Amino acid sequence: MMRFLSLLAAVLLAAAPASAQQRIAHVDTEAVMQRLPEFQSAQQEVNRLTSQYQAEVDALIREAEALEQEYAARELLYTDQERETKQNEITAKRSEADALRRRYFGPQGELVRQQQSTLRPIQERVLDAVETVADEAGYDYVFDRAGEIVFLYAKSQYDLTERVLDELGVTTTRAGGGL
Repeated sequence: MMRFLSLLAAVLLAAAPASAQQRIAHVDTEAVMQRLPEFQSAQQEVNRLTSQYQAEVDALIREAEALEQEYAARELLYTDQERETKQNEITAKRSEADALRRRYFGPQGELVRQQQSTLRPIQERVLDAVETVADEAGYDYVFDRAGEIVFLYAKSQYDLTERVLDELGVTTTRAGGGL
């Protein structure tokens, strides 16, 4: 997707007539998001869930390891049937841990869904603010410096980050030299 956006940006810039002035700006959406209190709250909730989910997965892994240690300590005492039963218990516990890990952390997992439902409204609000600022300032293109499309040089006068924060109602006093 990012490669497509890079190609699209190159085509748009190359297709513009040489005499036309293109107004281009950039925003560091990562910096904007980090300074939004609701993003920080959402991120804390996601971090809390991550820790909770990981603890549940780790508990199952510890149970499987305990079963393995018990099996190793008593293997010689077990009958063939008991060995097979114990090995199946260990395999089932490991499978249970893997399934829980996928359920929580997989591409369609609960953590991803929680992140999307929590962060998407904030991201949409930032995008709306970027659009408003860009329209008001008359920019033709605004690139995200936080993404894969990176400028090696960009004049600071075109950085809309502070104005986007203003539009969002976030204090924009720069500490330690700014973003």
